[in-house]
Amino acid sequence: MIPGGLPGPPLAALRRVTRSRPQPRPGERCEMCAAPITDEHSHVVDLQSRALMCTCRPCYLLFTDEQARLHYRAVPDRYLSFGRFTLDARAWDELQIPVGLAFLFRNSVQDRTVAFYPSPAGATESELPLDAWQRIVEHNPELDVLRPDVEALLVRRTDGSDGSCHLVPIDACYELVGRLRLLWRGFDGGQQARQAMDEFFARVAARSRPAPRVRVP
Repeated sequence: MIPGGLPGPPLAALRRVTRSRPQPRPGERCEMCAAPITDEHSHVVDLQSRALMCTCRPCYLLFTDEQARLHYRAVPDRYLSFGRFTLDARAWDELQIPVGLAFLFRNSVQDRTVAFYPSPAGATESELPLDAWQRIVEHNPELDVLRPDVEALLVRRTDGSDGSCHLVPIDACYELVGRLRLLWRGFDGGQQARQAMDEFFARVAARSRPAPRVRVP
């Protein structure tokens, strides 16, 4: 303290630094432990609510054991392509999907396969006939590699094609549906939505490796 009760040079400098220091900007945090996380972070699925949770790497690793009976499950980062996949118009109609895109996954809590498709309201669940999907898997046995709850089969069918199918992390499906919801116009989504789908599938194809072949008995 200098004479007169005023702060000395070191203390005054510290106060100037403190006042001029930028405030830390708020960012995303792990939804389990509240640790800061980057934009590129992992997810886990709440098996009961189906909600995705953003997590740091340590929390994510707690839920990677596929054999453990846990309330949460880590979403893996696996992308597969099915080059021999075929889906004709009749088989697609049996799935009762009103648009040319759907993702399907195994819900372990309900013990059934469920299907969702994009719409102006977001992800809409289809009442998928299990026998219809089972017939498709019987013709394409390599599809039977899904990890329940955390991976999905992303199926797309366009006019004049046999369709395409990729195995992707479940969070990638919700990312696509959220993007399409912002762009959706009219009944079929419109040009911008179709372009977004083309760009998304191009990225998925670039990340995918061929799925292992399965010999049919």
